[in-house]
Amino acid sequence: MALINGHFLELEDSYLFSTVNKKVAAFGEAHPEKKIIRMGIGDVTLPLAPAVIDALHQAVDEMATKEGFHGYGPEQGYDFLRGAVRDYYKTHGVELEADEIFISDGAKSDIGNITDLFDGANTVMIPDPVYPVYVDTNIMDGRTILYLSATPENDFLPMPDGRHADLVYLCSPNNPTGAVYTREQLKAWVDYALENEAVLLFDAAYESFITDEKLPHSIYEVEGAKECAIEFCSLSKTAGFTGTRCGYTVVPKALYGKTAAGEKVQPNRLWLRRQTTKFNGVPYIIQRGAAAVFTPEGRAQCLNMIAYYRENAKLMADVLTRKGIYFTGGINSPYIWMECPGKMGSWEFFDFLLEKAAVVGTPGAGFGVNGEGFFRLTAFGNHENAEEAMARLEELL
Repeated sequence: MALINGHFLELEDSYLFSTVNKKVAAFGEAHPEKKIIRMGIGDVTLPLAPAVIDALHQAVDEMATKEGFHGYGPEQGYDFLRGAVRDYYKTHGVELEADEIFISDGAKSDIGNITDLFDGANTVMIPDPVYPVYVDTNIMDGRTILYLSATPENDFLPMPDGRHADLVYLCSPNNPTGAVYTREQLKAWVDYALENEAVLLFDAAYESFITDEKLPHSIYEVEGAKECAIEFCSLSKTAGFTGTRCGYTVVPKALYGKTAAGEKVQPNRLWLRRQTTKFNGVPYIIQRGAAAVFTPEGRAQCLNMIAYYRENAKLMADVLTRKGIYFTGGINSPYIWMECPGKMGSWEFFDFLLEKAAVVGTPGAGFGVNGEGFFRLTAFGNHENAEEAMARLEELL
């Protein structure tokens, strides 16, 4: 009988959203007359940009011809899309080589798969509250995890605390808290990584929501980051690609790790080897659609979509401000991370909001110990529902 990886048995049941869905379904059956407004899911609701749709149609037509047909493509991505991503980084003052950019089916996959490159003996540092994939993938590999405490006292932006780690996960703008690191704060993390010979795993999936020009979109805007950081980004929220799946990861060639014998090795080379072995690449049609995101027309259309969601976030932030409720996010992020009123627990407030207002959010306790007493709302719905939900919330509170 084959032996099972016992670390999988150490994982907690993924009960958060299944529990949410069960509670919402039961409420809907009991109250069919009530309109339930969901503000908890992190999925987008607007359709793909016209420039993207046009590119997808054109690519489909190409695939219908002998001359335009594409079979297996390069696992690391077609040159036309890698070049487009490289040019986008230039708009933030970051110079990259095309072969430092790897096209993938989304940031979540790469964040989970990047652990293939690193030995299980590495110690990992992860913020709490946190996007669950950071924790679960390292539990699967049997690594020791140190938690960084993110609280109102540090504006949910934990900083180096003197402990050593080999791998450090950072997310900015953050999911679930919506908090955004400043350039100075990221410089402190880069200095930490260089001093400790650590690797920063930087999740920039929500960078397009940043409007404050003083806040960095990429960790590579910080001097020294190419020597210590891998960056993950996604078109899911930038361009509504949650259903088409496309993202990219940057592994600089200036970054090195070492073997048990002390030999220096480039993760860039190892990631290429890993992807060519375990990944067959993103479909040509999808990559053509993704390339359209980075054209002037596509960029303008995607920014309009993001502005739409920002209006929802501002509406939510304004209501919470009027009610005197502490929150983070909502300005440079699509997420609102609010303190539960009346010192309610996360699930207690979830039930209260569902029963009294038929509004659904996500209990903060599902994101970690420090999430207890907090609640996540997302801005990815439509304006009408956002207005109605916040009007109900304001009246209720």
